[in-house]
Amino acid sequence: MLLTHTDARGSSRPDRVVVVGAGGFVGSAIVRELAAAKIPTLALTRQSVNLLDSDADATLAALLVPGDAVVFVSAVAPAKTAAQLVTNLAMANAAATALAKRPPSHLVYISSDAVYADDATPVTEASPVAPSTLHGMMHAARELLFRTEVRAPFVALRPTLIYGADDPHAGYGPNRFRRQAARGEPVTIFGEGEERRDHVAVEDVARLAVRLLRHRSVGVLNAVTGVSTSFHDIAHIVAAQFTPPAVVQSVPRPGPRPHLLHRFFDITTCYEVFPDFHFERLAAGLARVHREVSATTAAVPARANAT
Repeated sequence: MLLTHTDARGSSRPDRVVVVGAGGFVGSAIVRELAAAKIPTLALTRQSVNLLDSDADATLAALLVPGDAVVFVSAVAPAKTAAQLVTNLAMANAAATALAKRPPSHLVYISSDAVYADDATPVTEASPVAPSTLHGMMHAARELLFRTEVRAPFVALRPTLIYGADDPHAGYGPNRFRRQAARGEPVTIFGEGEERRDHVAVEDVARLAVRLLRHRSVGVLNAVTGVSTSFHDIAHIVAAQFTPPAVVQSVPRPGPRPHLLHRFFDITTCYEVFPDFHFERLAAGLARVHREVSATTAAVPARANAT
């Protein structure tokens, strides 16, 4: 289902937005963007509602009031094992049960481009949902669960690889490269680092989520920049941010060549529905993240000395 706006002007202002998974990397960015837009927000973390508790659906339902819009971004990610797949489906089922009891005015689900087939080139919102990984299967199943079980306007935002200063993961890519360089280690790439991927700033994902809320959008939108860059080039961009520049070192692959060598996107839909939206370019985004992380790191000793 392609994207349509219930409010074409984007003038809708939810009475309140409930962010389920507000303590995570993406969820916290969405909370910050909602605050900047002065939209009332209820930020729910695992401490507020543990979706794996036996009474999670009742706990969540009790926190909802009529008129609430909901952003669901809670997940154990990436889902690499069957157990993690089951856990993520249980979390979504608890939320869907609660939302079936207290239907929201709008439901935004933060999904993933992993739902698409590996051979979809270029990927668009109309590309078949045919995941080849457990992570992709998890998101595809959760999208279907929310779409069928919750009586509310539903939109799935499907980001590609996300980066940002608060990224807690050490997956292959910008965050790992930055951490390696900060420790004085070589930045390591697999083989020649020739795989090309699209990377999107978490702030852009948050801005799109808020736009979807304001337009009360329904359907699917990919959160992608349309520019795919090799890990070789990303590693060298990150390495050059340090003084002296970090060394970029090729290492043997830990296994067979990835089944997904490259992924490219056609972002026509995003520009059609949000013609004034501009993604942060990767080099500029990585430079900004480096400044933010460096400033935070430098401030820690100062605070410690002050005490």
